[in-house]
Amino acid sequence: MRVLVVNAGSSSLKLRLLGGDDELLAERDLDAGEPIGDLGELAVADAVGHRVVHGGARFRGPVRIDDDVVEALRALTELAPLHQPKSLDALEAVGGALPGVPAVACFDTAFHATLPAAAATYPLPRAWRERFPLRRYGFHGLSHAYAARRTAELLGRPAEGLRIVTCHLGAGASLAAIRDGASVDTTMGFTPLEGLCMATRSGSVDPGLVLWLIGRGGLGAEEVEHALEHESGLRGLAGDGDMRAVEAEAQRGDGEARLALEVYLHRLRGAVAAMTAATGGLDALVFTGGVGERSPLVRGAAAAGLGFLGVAVDEERNRGAAPDAEIGAAGAAVRTLVIGAREDVEIARQVRATLV
Repeated sequence: MRVLVVNAGSSSLKLRLLGGDDELLAERDLDAGEPIGDLGELAVADAVGHRVVHGGARFRGPVRIDDDVVEALRALTELAPLHQPKSLDALEAVGGALPGVPAVACFDTAFHATLPAAAATYPLPRAWRERFPLRRYGFHGLSHAYAARRTAELLGRPAEGLRIVTCHLGAGASLAAIRDGASVDTTMGFTPLEGLCMATRSGSVDPGLVLWLIGRGGLGAEEVEHALEHESGLRGLAGDGDMRAVEAEAQRGDGEARLALEVYLHRLRGAVAAMTAATGGLDALVFTGGVGERSPLVRGAAAAGLGFLGVAVDEERNRGAAPDAEIGAAGAAVRTLVIGAREDVEIARQVRATLV
């Protein structure tokens, strides 16, 4: 089955046609809002898989798209206002270009549907929890799911019994605690703003700080929201959200860049330890995503602070690693790997499983 994977981001639309063995047959990248037009060689797809950021509480796995599903996805827009409309637009555009070709929605939140209640529940008033869909949803699930499955393959072990912490480090960043192939905890929550320090997102901050800024600082709610989403994280600390630029400036001795890197690593190491507590131990630590795959500095510095968990990285292997590779030191209790992010492969797998 040839699957056209449709990945609609906030600023781009990526189209990938994968063959039956997940080989890349054709691709096209468009700016958000740019007309798809004639699909050309992409049009030979036997099925379409759409990445959808938010599935809410209803969608706990991939689902074949019909009118009822579309309406349900539209109703979830308030939970992901930046991403859900783009996914719906892409769904409509590709559906119009390929009428009659079956399409499946694959959700970034679905992998985390297995979170136990203790991990998913916020300690908020019952009236709020009954009135609103307040819970930890988690995101990057397609990437975490692929990384966990690929880790088991590389280690030659079944998913059952494996305790993995996957670190998806890109512009957005999150960790997942995975036990027996299922997510049992994650760093992102009700929105993708919670958790780690990211490129432009603050990650977790004291909610009292936000209330203070609005109530006493004289800032409007929209102004605070925009700053937390787009002007914080690495950009807020170092003036640039690109980790490559931050590393370069830090190595040149820039104090703000050094602080940004230290904050990033402090949050990352603490989150790995927290995820390890959720899995009850650690067999494998996995780095994926743009930063996770391309920054030996981040991988090495993070691992250097995790020796108490049994993590140790071989400096030479880490420096020259390209996905998919193991970078752990010989004899280390924890296997450490770098795995290429392949959400497209995970989506294609879910499409085939849904339609066969």
